[in-house]
Amino acid sequence: MSNISEQIRYIGVDDRDIDLFESQYVVPNGISYNSYLILDEHVTVMDTVDARKTQDWLRNLQEALGERTPDYLIVSHMEPDHSGSIQILAEQYPNMKLVGNAKTFTLMKQFLSVDLSDRMVTVQEGETLSLGTHVLQFFMAPMVHWPEVMVSYEQTEKVLFSADAFGKFGALDTEEDWACEARRYYFNIVGKYGGPASALLKKAAGLEIQVICPLHGPILKENLEYYIGKYQTWSSYQPEDEGILIAYASIHGNTAKAARALADLLEAKGAKKVVVSDLAREDMAEVIEDAFRYDKMVLAAASYDAGVFPCMESFLAHLKSKAYQNRTVGLLENGSWAPSAGKVMRAALEEMKNITIVEPMVTIRSSLKPEDQSHLEALADAVLQA
Repeated sequence: MSNISEQIRYIGVDDRDIDLFESQYVVPNGISYNSYLILDEHVTVMDTVDARKTQDWLRNLQEALGERTPDYLIVSHMEPDHSGSIQILAEQYPNMKLVGNAKTFTLMKQFLSVDLSDRMVTVQEGETLSLGTHVLQFFMAPMVHWPEVMVSYEQTEKVLFSADAFGKFGALDTEEDWACEARRYYFNIVGKYGGPASALLKKAAGLEIQVICPLHGPILKENLEYYIGKYQTWSSYQPEDEGILIAYASIHGNTAKAARALADLLEAKGAKKVVVSDLAREDMAEVIEDAFRYDKMVLAAASYDAGVFPCMESFLAHLKSKAYQNRTVGLLENGSWAPSAGKVMRAALEEMKNITIVEPMVTIRSSLKPEDQSHLEALADAVLQA
């Protein structure tokens, strides 16, 4: 990763050894823990990294420091993937002060086993800290996605240190589309907090930003309108693309056949984009990403224990927890003797905001039959016309 400028250096590390980020998200290309160093009259470290990579990070820091020592550590976010090396850094540089807000230090005392109270510098909304030629201005970003989060705007070089905002999965040496893994990251980690994310974007709109430095993923230097535009769409819960996600939960394959038959019908009738996902086997986080990406969705599930097959139940719980809203949804259920999946799925969707459930709901009995074709046709038409 190249440096931001002569005086603002990247000192973060890639983690390709991790299997699950936050013990739940598959990261086939790893993750980056970003950290930055501002070399000015007052040398300033912008966040630390996960304890998994402390030693690699310290080597990067020491190489960038040379003979100098840090005066400040800015703590944007206390989640352990960013605060995991605070204690060892504070012990290594006993004169270094730690800069955060009141909530930062409440959490810091909970995470760390040493008392750093006499070294804490508490900042509030809009306050500044002069480093020499560089000046940091702090803006609170509560619940993006923890209550203590703040971002820092460097006024001289017009750099926004954006904490977890604008982050993505994937190590920095991975060549992949930014939007795909940034979208999966956003909706699964920040997604519930669209309101706070929108509030942060409004603050950022008043700043002249030339570079965005997130805590995960690449430094953004060009076409910033594109990235900010994506965040405006995501945080407002508006569909990003026209398309239909068919998410199915099938026990023995019969519901899967019905879901694929419906997908074929939708495509034959002119649907612009149809994505079919097996909830029992595919990465749940990717299906959540697609649910938010597209404007329409069809849920297809087998009945199970007088309810719905568990992976569909889990998917619905994830959607609710991430504040799924403003979408059109169709339903397809399967049941051999007492179909119940449709009732459960409908009840879950009715607890979400601004969800339009199209009629008719299709019920198949055990397996797809020729007489079910007209019902699938009716559902396809209803979804396309909604």
